[in-house]
Amino acid sequence: MTPGDPRYEKLATRGLNKRFTARPAAFRVAATTEQVVRAVGEAARSGRRVAVRSGGHCYENFVGDPAVRLVIDLGEMNAVTYDPRMRAFMVEAGARLMDVYRTLHGTWGVTLPGGASATVGIGGHIAGGGYGAHSRRFGVAADHLHAVEVVVVDASGRARSVVATREPTDPHRELWWAHTGGGGGNFGVATRYWFRSPGATGDDPARLLPRPPTEVLSNAVIYPREGMDRAALRRLVRNFGRWHEHNSDADSPYAGLYGGLVLLSRLRENDPGQSAVSFTHLDGTRPDAERLLERYVSAVTEGVGVTPYITETVRDPWLTATTALAESQDVDKGRQKIKSAYLRRSLTDHQIDALHTHLDSADHTSEAAHVSLQSYGGRINSVRPSATATAHRDAIINVIFTNTWQDPGADAENIGWLRRVYRDVFAETGGVPVPGRGVGDGCYINYPDVDMADPEWNTSGVPWHRLYYKDNYPRLQRVKAAWDPRNVFGHALGVRPV
Repeated sequence: MTPGDPRYEKLATRGLNKRFTARPAAFRVAATTEQVVRAVGEAARSGRRVAVRSGGHCYENFVGDPAVRLVIDLGEMNAVTYDPRMRAFMVEAGARLMDVYRTLHGTWGVTLPGGASATVGIGGHIAGGGYGAHSRRFGVAADHLHAVEVVVVDASGRARSVVATREPTDPHRELWWAHTGGGGGNFGVATRYWFRSPGATGDDPARLLPRPPTEVLSNAVIYPREGMDRAALRRLVRNFGRWHEHNSDADSPYAGLYGGLVLLSRLRENDPGQSAVSFTHLDGTRPDAERLLERYVSAVTEGVGVTPYITETVRDPWLTATTALAESQDVDKGRQKIKSAYLRRSLTDHQIDALHTHLDSADHTSEAAHVSLQSYGGRINSVRPSATATAHRDAIINVIFTNTWQDPGADAENIGWLRRVYRDVFAETGGVPVPGRGVGDGCYINYPDVDMADPEWNTSGVPWHRLYYKDNYPRLQRVKAAWDPRNVFGHALGVRPV
């Protein structure tokens, strides 16, 4: 589909982040792997730059880069089935998370411990690792990846599809490894994934992936802005962080808890609204679930000095709770800038004060700005950092810095505001969460941020790829050199060949 085709404009604006519009020379909407092979082969022979899109949730302009001349859209490749030959669940790259959850659970009673956004495409999500509400109990989604089909281009320019598995004897195993957290758009076009948990035996599909709890307990704690001074915010954020320091082992009774603390920005002077919201989802099948939830809420609210409103605890079937959480993430958000940081420990008082300074100021025009601290650790950290490309295996919290607005004319103001927030929080380590220095442990590649490669905003002297991949980057470079020797695939934060 080329400009002038009535379907072109819809494809050009399909991405979630309205800051970016993809206008390549052509879109190719693929329905089969064979069609992807043909599209990639034609592009490689003509020397055209290729980008791939599944769900359209990329937070940077990797697909809309003017250098990209062909965008391969996988939105129509969305099948979810069980493959008895592989003894694994086959999911096409264009399938969206909520559809995957519904099919896996409704048909076989199993799930993947992936993200909470309903319309995220599985293609990029798995390639970046993929974590969510059940990751503390079951690991990241990529920990359950058994095989991947990838359309690659060899040194002669020939495109072909390759299936790579985690089997130790598979000569293509390194290509599988690179898709367990090495990021999307680096090595080829991932068209299909097969999932089976490590150690799963037999051929009963109901025993080959994690089974979620039948019920989930959930509630929210809402904090007013009045009274949320520096001391109160320090206590609240420290409570959240220190609770995770002491309750993030894989065998903790709280392994089934997924909590978040969302710190909200003041949107205008004298804003009387909320300053923070804490939410919790907990495995409701434990006989002590209600007591555990009560203890968690008490630990986070203790000594804050601001009287919160605590909602009624709700007990829902797992799929109902998962659907509600996922759909709440996918409203039309407009223009966005997002940053991430893994934490090995609680934020320091200095860092919390920096958050208070910026969040309590109305010096930006966004409609929704917040910093969200989310539960991490647990079973995630029981996997060796080199076993998969997901290297962050000692963090306990993932922090997401987000700003959202509507007016294109306010881009510079709102991007600049978020950059300053992030820089000041990590001022002691060069404006970024350097692994092994302070409390930080790098960044999540599924929330890409080109500022990490910009010396104006990353003054740490640590390269962007260490933030995203830590010690796994040289190995990813070798995979890149082996499977994309012509560098057909790439973007601003793409893995560079050796």
